Amino acid sequence: MKATDLATLQHLVSQYLIRHRSILDVQSKLNETTARISRALAYAVATCGCVQIHAERQRFPSDVGLGDVRGFLSTHLEGEPCERCREHLEDEIGSTLFYLAAFCHITGLDLDAILRKERDRVSALGVYHLT
Repeated sequence: MKATDLATLQHLVSQYLIRHRSILDVQSKLNETTARISRALAYAVATCGCVQIHAERQRFPSDVGLGDVRGFLSTHLEGEPCERCREHLEDEIGSTLFYLAAFCHITGLDLDAILRKERDRVSALGVYHLT
């Protein structure tokens, strides 16, 4: 999503957010939608079977630098979501973006600016960003 798309989304959400205007409503809906993303993935694994999770302890040589560790780590996810599961995941992520934009609107935060700031932070810190 381009940064201007986020600004547009936040503006549209501010125009159409009627039922959940309370920050408490928006916060609980945001939590609910993120849980629904997890549920959609669980469905793809346990019911549909289009993806599998094969998790075990992450192992990598001790002499590998932080920049090279990525080559030794696994996502634990195998396969690709089928069209139905992909659509379900996209819908749930879309709902999450809606409520995230609503949260930003109500709190006076600029989602577009937050995205740019985070992009710049990740770009500047690179692999050390989340260590």
